[in-house]
Amino acid sequence: MPNRHERFTVLYNTYQARVYGYAAGRAGHQLAEEVVSETFLVAWRRLDDIPDQAQLQWLFRVARNILRDNFRQAARRESLEVELRTWITEAVADVGEHATERLTVLRALATLSDDDKEILTLTTWHGLSTAEAAQVLGCTRAAFFVRLHRARRRLRSAVDATDTTDTTDTTDTAASRKPVTVPGRGPR
Repeated sequence: MPNRHERFTVLYNTYQARVYGYAAGRAGHQLAEEVVSETFLVAWRRLDDIPDQAQLQWLFRVARNILRDNFRQAARRESLEVELRTWITEAVADVGEHATERLTVLRALATLSDDDKEILTLTTWHGLSTAEAAQVLGCTRAAFFVRLHRARRRLRSAVDATDTTDTTDTTDTAASRKPVTVPGRGPR
């Protein structure tokens, strides 16, 4: 009886070209090499599970699953790229209008603790409800409200501090400055 290495070598030499042809026919030559590699990696790991009378069918089924996973990943990537392009387009569209306010808030946010950043961004940027955010943090909704209130207060103080340290133009007056929007609150 041949050892594991010999069995795999025979399997590979016998079916590699056919698995490549199957993959190339479904996904093109560029992706076919990768699919063949992944298919035979699975075959090596599960060599004892391959039925003697249906080796090719088993390999094709594995290759088919790998192709399906690759198509899903490509679809996810494409969807993410579209979403990111949308965000970039929106960000570029409002960059002149909101750049100063965003920069102020981002600088202030950077000075806060990781806990405060997480609390503020869960509801503001990630769109979770307070109940959902409380679940993420593993606390009650009431405890989350207290933490959120304190984090907002610290952010407000940090924004004020950032405003004072970033003001280099002596002609800038409080009346001429635009209001800064603090996450979860209106303009201040």
